[in-house]
Amino acid sequence: MNIYVSNLSFNVQDDDLRGFFEDYGTVTSAKVIIDKLTNRSRGFGFVEMSDDAAAKKAIAELNGGMVEGRTINVMEAKPREERPSFNKKRSFSHNDNNRW
Repeated sequence: MNIYVSNLSFNVQDDDLRGFFEDYGTVTSAKVIIDKLTNRSRGFGFVEMSDDAAAKKAIAELNGGMVEGRTINVMEAKPREERPSFNKKRSFSHNDNNRW
C-alpha cells in the first residue's frame, strides 16, 4: 500500500520517514519529495508498505501525530493522475478568429 504523509518538517529525511513506519511493518520504500529548484523538502512524502493491514494500522495511529513540533497528516495515497503535457505546440493559422 502506498501512503501519503504531509505537513512534514523540512528537516525530515527519507530515513526519518522510514523510521516512523518501521514499527508497524516492513517498509519497502520511503521518499520525502524534494523541490527541484530549491533542493529543499516540499513538506510531504510517500511510504510504501508491503502489508496492507500493517499500513492501515500505521495510518490510523500516525495520522494527527506530532513530528518535530508539527501535526502530520497520514492517509492512503490516491493513484497518480495523468497530467497534461505542456510540450504540445499550438498551431497558429491565419484562419484563427483571434486577433491577439
